[in-house]
Amino acid sequence: MAIVGGKFPAMTAPRPVALITGASAGLGREFAAQLARAGYDLVVVARDEARLSALGAELLAAHGTRTEVLPADLSIDDDVSRVVERIDRSPIDLLVNNAGFGTKRTLANTSRAAQDAMVRIHVLAANRLAQAAVQGMVARGCGVIINVSSVASWLTARGNVNYNATKAWQRVFIESLALEVEGTGVYVQALCPGYTHTEFHARVEVDKTRIPDFMWMRAEVVVAASLRAVDHKRPVVVVPGAGYRVLVLIIRFLPRWCWRLIVNVRRGSQRSGARSP
Repeated sequence: MAIVGGKFPAMTAPRPVALITGASAGLGREFAAQLARAGYDLVVVARDEARLSALGAELLAAHGTRTEVLPADLSIDDDVSRVVERIDRSPIDLLVNNAGFGTKRTLANTSRAAQDAMVRIHVLAANRLAQAAVQGMVARGCGVIINVSSVASWLTARGNVNYNATKAWQRVFIESLALEVEGTGVYVQALCPGYTHTEFHARVEVDKTRIPDFMWMRAEVVVAASLRAVDHKRPVVVVPGAGYRVLVLIIRFLPRWCWRLIVNVRRGSQRSGARSP
């Protein structure tokens, strides 16, 4: 563990403190940048300590942000426990549960270890960190928790069984938690973006040419939408982009048999395209 820009005090600092998981890249890094500009000090969590330290140095130079670097693999229980201990030891004002990854293979032909890690990161780690954070926040009468879920949380699809299921868990968890913290001064949010330009899709080997340009959003736009909702303390579920909000509305009210039909037709057209010379 290292502090970039000085040691955090034992109790609440004059500047609010945000803890961000998956902060080394993508939406997590963008959350770090925008929260630093907003005056937060940071605790950044990810596996890549070197990238976290470089981020801390960058934010210190740009905004005078003090950044605590906390390397951890959230698929490992002991590493999650270290992050929980950090939350218990010194209050945080905002938690962003952003860490996660996707896969594109069916459950029958994908790695068991990878699927286990996905459930551990998206569900078990997110739950433990949120519970540690919310207990202190409710006691103090203020705080913010953001789970980075996905538009995929309303979908079912081949090759994404656990991704869709765990993202649905993250969203429903927040919707239920919002009922529990109502009136306490604590705000919770499920951020549900669609396709976003980050390293995420490259790691999953998504062919971006098969997805229309208008469906892609920039990470800075997605995070800005989330933080605007934080400022207003509403809504609980944030879907950036008018097009995606319409899509989610359609999906929510579309009979499940219709969705299965659409998926099967799309799969059939993809197979036909693959066989074409």
